[in-house]
Amino acid sequence: AEDKARGGGGNSSSIQQQLPKPNSDMQLQELTPSGTCDPLCSVDETSSLEYEATYQPKTDLLKALAIFGAAVTGAVAINHSWVAENQDLAMALLFGIGYAGIIFEESLAFNKSGVGLLMAVSLWVIRSIGAPSTDIAVAELTHASAEVSEIVFFLLGAMTIVEIVDAHQGFKLVTDNITTRKPRSLLWVVGFVTFFLSAVLDNLTSTIVMVSLLRKLVPPSEYRKLLGAVVVIAANAGGAWTPIGDVTTTMLWIHGQISTLPTMTGLFVPSVVSLAVPLALMSFSSEVDETGQNTDDVLPSEQMAPRGQLVFAVGIGGLVFVPIFKSLTGLPPYLGMLFGLGVLWILTDAIHYGESERQRLKVPQALSRIDTQGALFFLGILLSVSSLEAAGLLREIANYLDAHIPSSELIASAIGVVSAIIDNVPLVAAAMGMYDLSSYPQDSQFWQLIAFCAGTGGSMLVIGSAAGVALMGMEKIDFFWYLRKASGFAFAGYAAGIAAYLASQNLHFSPTTLANIPFISGS
Repeated sequence: AEDKARGGGGNSSSIQQQLPKPNSDMQLQELTPSGTCDPLCSVDETSSLEYEATYQPKTDLLKALAIFGAAVTGAVAINHSWVAENQDLAMALLFGIGYAGIIFEESLAFNKSGVGLLMAVSLWVIRSIGAPSTDIAVAELTHASAEVSEIVFFLLGAMTIVEIVDAHQGFKLVTDNITTRKPRSLLWVVGFVTFFLSAVLDNLTSTIVMVSLLRKLVPPSEYRKLLGAVVVIAANAGGAWTPIGDVTTTMLWIHGQISTLPTMTGLFVPSVVSLAVPLALMSFSSEVDETGQNTDDVLPSEQMAPRGQLVFAVGIGGLVFVPIFKSLTGLPPYLGMLFGLGVLWILTDAIHYGESERQRLKVPQALSRIDTQGALFFLGILLSVSSLEAAGLLREIANYLDAHIPSSELIASAIGVVSAIIDNVPLVAAAMGMYDLSSYPQDSQFWQLIAFCAGTGGSMLVIGSAAGVALMGMEKIDFFWYLRKASGFAFAGYAAGIAAYLASQNLHFSPTTLANIPFISGS
């Protein structure tokens, strides 16, 4: 498959063609009659080919020497009393350097997960040096690890459930019902299907599923790229109004800043507005008329795995059951997610018992395909931010913002704008460390705005969210193309969503309010 992707032949290709195919390839072809690879596989395949084409040993050697030199310098610095006397400055500098490595991941060819883990460990080492005693630093680290592990376990469980459903082609039940091919109608249908799909799944998975659908519905064109941009905007908007739709809302939910029903009722209308405004502007623009066209299916439909409908129902039911589990038991949400994963694990073992050719449909194989490095990135970032919180840096930043920006709405809106450039996970984690529940109680306007702005603000740039990054890899969309074609629409939706939220909070619609209106009350 790699030789075919390269477009080359050669002796190695002919030798590989003579070798028997392993069982895993036969199983994959059985589930995908078209012979095409699934979206995640195609992205990994393309990434590996690009890496081989651009591999430069001398450059890598220089980078390795630079890393070694930085490590030696850091080790020498730790032995000096300067770190203990200037802990805040040392931690701020280290966090800035590590964060720059994450932002410029593509340029430096360093995986952000590795950078995040190194940054987390180094920050806690500095904290242990600057703390009054090592025991205090250990106690702070133990407390932080307990909170961070809840989010990591939750994400691992959710990603595994989604991977199992996707392996059974369960999402075909949703995507196969999209039958329209008219450009404007397809724009709205794709947008709102993605919106509600992302409310149950995460925005990354929703983007992968919907972009795969677009490949089936629309041939490669500018119009398909525009639809891909719609998917990103809709996925981020849909994930903002439910506790399980986006990792940032999940973080806020697990730590008690927001709860389920108030968040859903308070953020649903703003999230819809943040999607409807870009869709309306795109519909009236010339882009849809010039690039859109009525098209038939361009790719053959893949076959659903045996009992795929049952796996889809149980998997989605397990995700939806998590908030109910928390309400009934009062236990942390990650236990509800692990409960759903356990049920789906037993189910797939039972329905595929004795079917050795379908091992890839079971949980052990799904665990090997989930985004483990993404979970480790969250682990590194959250541990890094918790070290800054333990040192008191985040509280100092919060006091500075309160003194110079008295409006909490402006602070939340600014965090959303910055999330278009910087990953929203550390931004929300920092906000959680800067402001505690005594400053802003649960479900306050500030925390709901943080959830909305951090979720939807990432749509303004293609690199601002995991959904946008996935679109770049799958559809080869350029940063500047998205900036020209979609960023303006996304910003309009972002501003309109904030205005809708503030209006809904100030008006306070209720039956009592309606009864006081003269022409309704009869007075």
